[in-house]
Amino acid sequence: MIASPKQPPIRVRTAFLSDIHLGTRECRADLLLDFLHRVQPEQLILIGDIVDMWSMRRSFYWPQSHNNVLRTILGKAKHGTRIIYIPGNHDIDLREFAGMAFGNLEVHRSYVHTTARNLKLLVLHGDEFDGVVKCSRWLTTLGSWAYDLTMLINNHFNSIRHRLGYRYWSLASYLKSKVGNAMQYVHSFEQAAAHEARRQGLDGIVCGHIHRPQMTTIDGVLYCNDGDWVENCTVLIEDRSGELELWNWAESHSGVPILHPAASVGRAA
Repeated sequence: MIASPKQPPIRVRTAFLSDIHLGTRECRADLLLDFLHRVQPEQLILIGDIVDMWSMRRSFYWPQSHNNVLRTILGKAKHGTRIIYIPGNHDIDLREFAGMAFGNLEVHRSYVHTTARNLKLLVLHGDEFDGVVKCSRWLTTLGSWAYDLTMLINNHFNSIRHRLGYRYWSLASYLKSKVGNAMQYVHSFEQAAAHEARRQGLDGIVCGHIHRPQMTTIDGVLYCNDGDWVENCTVLIEDRSGELELWNWAESHSGVPILHPAASVGRAA
C-alpha cells in the first residue's frame, strides 16, 4: 500500500534522483509522488533524464500524474528546498541552460556535492561514459527500440503478477544481469565513472543513466548510481548526519526500504 502524504515527512539532507522518464508510459509516477510527499530533503539533486524528450518526440504522452510530479518538485523549490538539475541525454536540450538559476532551481552540466561528512562527490548523469551514445547514434536508436520492447513485455507480465497478488519484478533488470555483454558494459561504465572522480581529485561519484542502482568502492573511490524510476524506483539518500543509503521505494512499503546502507563509507568532517 502506498503511504499517505499526510504522514509526518522523513527529513533528509540530500536526495539524488535520476532517470524518471516523465513522458513515457513506463514511468512509475505513482510511487515517485509518494516518495516526494513522504520525504523532505534540504537539497534535491536531479541527475538527468527527468523528462524523456526523446520519447515525447516519437509519441506524445503526458498524463496528469506526470504533471503532478513536476508541480510537486517545483513546490519544494518554492518552499525552500534547493533543487540542482543536471540534464541527461534524454533531456539534453536543457543543457543550454547550464549555469543559470531560477529561484531555488539551478541547472548545472555537472556538480560537486560535499556531504555532511566532508566527502566530495562528482555528480553527473553518466552518458559521458557511454561510448554508444557518444559515437554511434544508430546503435543508440536500436538499443532504445529493444529496451522499449522489453518494457512492453515487462508491463504486461507485471499486470498479470499484480492480479495474482505478486509484487513488481523487473524483466529488464533481470536480462541486464544475465547478458554477458551487458554486464561487461556495466563494469566498464562503473570503472570509467570512478576513474573520472579520481582524476578530479574527488572522493566519489554519483550518477544514473544505466538504470542499475549500486553503491560500491572501486580502487578507493566511492561509486554510487541512484538507479531509476522505470525499473527499480530507487533513490540515493544522504541523511542529516551525512550517511549515504540507497533506498528502493517500491519495496519500502513491504518493510525493506534500504538496499545498500553505507555506514562504513565516509570520513569525519
